[in-house]
Amino acid sequence: MPAEEAPHSEHSASVTLLGPQRQPRVDAVLESLQLRGARAAVINAGWREREPEDELLMSLTSGNAVNLRLWHRMQEVWEADPEFAAADQQRRMLLEEMQDLYVIALDHVVDALRTMAERVPRSIQVQRVALGDAQQIMREIDERHLARVNEIHADFWERWPPHERRAVQLLRQLISKDLADAEVVLIPGGHVGVLVGALHLFNIAPQLQVPIVAWGAGAMALTDRVVLFHDRAAHGPSVSEIFTQGLGLVRNTVALPGARERLDLGNPARMGVLARRLAPARCLLLDARVRVDILPGGELPEDAPVLADDGAVTTLGQVR
Repeated sequence: MPAEEAPHSEHSASVTLLGPQRQPRVDAVLESLQLRGARAAVINAGWREREPEDELLMSLTSGNAVNLRLWHRMQEVWEADPEFAAADQQRRMLLEEMQDLYVIALDHVVDALRTMAERVPRSIQVQRVALGDAQQIMREIDERHLARVNEIHADFWERWPPHERRAVQLLRQLISKDLADAEVVLIPGGHVGVLVGALHLFNIAPQLQVPIVAWGAGAMALTDRVVLFHDRAAHGPSVSEIFTQGLGLVRNTVALPGARERLDLGNPARMGVLARRLAPARCLLLDARVRVDILPGGELPEDAPVLADDGAVTTLGQVR
């Protein structure tokens, strides 16, 4: 959770989420939003040390853009304030340990679900009840994990208020000045944990008062909950895991970038478990060429591609 701002930050301007941009069409999206040539602020902290490699993004904005350099400015904070840096490192260590143990617990439940589903039942009704119970256990594990993650963050921000750290104060002022001139904000992908951390450290959410175009980790960061997922990893399918809260500008949504590449969408049983587990939030499938213009209030439009509770790929309008 961010230092000063709770999830579901108010944002009255438009939010557009895109699929992967291997063949970039950000310029066409900006033109459709009547923002071609508009002053853009780029937040690509998820690229980490590659953050300055923004030539393509700059060209898509006709060169009228400023890179907020949140990742590099984060490094400046750690260098200028070693005490604050050490406390943050301790926080990250705790979160990593929690995440590892949480995934171990999930793996055992997933194994149990698979075994129960593959077993030839003497009573289909009894099997369905048992499967439902196991899925409920997954939801409870998710909820408790996210609550504890939030507790770690809240404790850190309480003990180490960033607005009282001189290095953070100075850089927040510079970032706010750059954001004040922006007419649109672009948030691409990369490492979602780094991106969300940078957005929180510099308290970006309350300053996002102009249209936003986001994809990859950028889309994930704008939602209620960030979920890590990969059914097609080299070592085999990984259990999807709740990672952290996002900014909450897009509500009741879990963004799944590159879904067709990373999810086993041809396995409706597996997809159904994921959809029901994350309900009432909808699993938003952000594949190539997908564009989702978020409605006022942060809700998904009717034509948004989502998973149905039975694991089928459909649109929101079909599952209401």
